[in-house]
Amino acid sequence: MAVDAMDVAALFHDSRRESAPAYRRLKDVLIEQIGTGRWPEGELLPSESQLVSALGLSRMTINRALRELSAEGLVVRLAGVGTFVAERKSSSALYEVRNIADEVQRRGHRHRTDVVLLRAEPADLRAHRLFGIAEGRPVFHSVVVHFEDGVAIQLEDRHVSPELAPDYLDQDFTAQTPNSYLSRIAPLGKGEHVVEAVLGSAEDCALLGVEGSEPCLLIHRRTWSEGRLVSSARLLHPGSRFRLEGTFDAS
Repeated sequence: MAVDAMDVAALFHDSRRESAPAYRRLKDVLIEQIGTGRWPEGELLPSESQLVSALGLSRMTINRALRELSAEGLVVRLAGVGTFVAERKSSSALYEVRNIADEVQRRGHRHRTDVVLLRAEPADLRAHRLFGIAEGRPVFHSVVVHFEDGVAIQLEDRHVSPELAPDYLDQDFTAQTPNSYLSRIAPLGKGEHVVEAVLGSAEDCALLGVEGSEPCLLIHRRTWSEGRLVSSARLLHPGSRFRLEGTFDAS
């Protein structure tokens, strides 16, 4: 499906923000139509030439509106092909530790978890320093992939303290997430997020179903309960499918 340039023109001329710059008015029209879902993901938008003819605006004005929308992630521009409504990204809270299944379901979508690995491993030096576990003693390790409507949005690689979660390996993490289980048996006292941009390993990319050149968001998350470290997780997200967001009070 494609959006008709004359429909855009009608919406643009009906816009009441006459005092705003033309590029801003055009952006607002496109944002409103995309935001309300009237123009769904993957919809082809009119070309710059079509919009110039229909709206009577300069190519520079049209280009600026589309360029800014592209930078904001609302549209995707493919050279020689066209401009399309971008896929909506999943989001997660930056300042809170939330259950990813709850976030997906709040968006009205279906969550699924695939368990890749769930086992006890001998603690290495890193695990010893994190949890205070003697090297060679067991530490629990899980790797799961979270899906939203069948699309992978997070690779969760987590190490867990056996002392604080002794029954961790007995859980069915296709029925509940590791986060949900740990929050119940070791209530969160403190959490830490460290975020960086990375390229995933070949194995990471295969599990997430992305190309090796896909930029990813990596969250290092540690959680404590009653002053003791419960888990240390590496949460990897495809950059094209995910964003972090947070609100804070400057006071």
